[in-house]
Amino acid sequence: MTLQQLYYAITISETGSMNKAAEKLYIAQPSLSASMQELEKELGITVFHRGGRGVTLTAEGTEFILYAQQVYSQYSNLLEKFGKGGAAKKKFGVSTQHYSFAVKAFVEMVKGFDISEYEFAIRETKTRDVISDVSTFKSEIGILYLSSFNRKAIRKLLSVNNLEFHPLIDCETYVYLWKGHPLAARSSITPEELAAYPCLSFEQGDNGSFYFTEEIFNTAEYARTVKVCDRATMLNLMVGLNGYTLCSGIICEELNGTDYAAVPYVSGDRSGESVMEIGYIIRKNSLLSRIGQLYIREIGKYLGIPEKGIG
Repeated sequence: MTLQQLYYAITISETGSMNKAAEKLYIAQPSLSASMQELEKELGITVFHRGGRGVTLTAEGTEFILYAQQVYSQYSNLLEKFGKGGAAKKKFGVSTQHYSFAVKAFVEMVKGFDISEYEFAIRETKTRDVISDVSTFKSEIGILYLSSFNRKAIRKLLSVNNLEFHPLIDCETYVYLWKGHPLAARSSITPEELAAYPCLSFEQGDNGSFYFTEEIFNTAEYARTVKVCDRATMLNLMVGLNGYTLCSGIICEELNGTDYAAVPYVSGDRSGESVMEIGYIIRKNSLLSRIGQLYIREIGKYLGIPEKGIG
């Protein structure tokens, strides 16, 4: 079994097709198939089901790919730290809840590199996927928040997945809405005032848990809710439905536009529950790569955190 075979298998699993993987790897499809057959023979398992519509992972193959990703990620990290001008592109990935500041920091970080020499990825995704992506080496860094409501559950999940949370900034809760919304000009907004309007919430999937919601309070408390999958749709529904969402108040107008406002959220009977502790997750006992350090530094710049205060 070689590192090249591991990389081939990972690429096939990502594309779901021998032909597409061969095109991406710049090798002939018969050669790729032969390499995988040799690997499966050596392992004594079937990694891929082959069919007319492509390939899928077997149960054993799914477990194998998980370990293969970990091994190949560590190999890539070794090349980045100690290799000399290898031909393979260096990889760096971030998985994040839906924060425009995380995207903005990513943009600023990438500007300092020759993209032809790197394979960058940023994934705005579900909370559970943020954790899974970092745990399986798909992303080096994950961005999410903790609160008094979700802290115990999220920290337990991080521990199970051998991850650790590094705090960046504490934020009070804001109501994020369209500037044409009837409440947009208020100096603050209460839950009672929001009752007549739909709360827009990022969908967390079929296995979604209240602990994974990106909105700081339990969504069961909202009489009207609409689930969305991306920030662009959420912004459109703010205009079309006079909807709102709850957020950190850290808004990047360069990415979201200037047609939206963040108004302080006031709920007198929730002392301490409205604080969002935003931070990043990485694998335990691991050091950030040089690119990872630069990315966290860019986030710190955007959030106004002194460099010595970033841990």
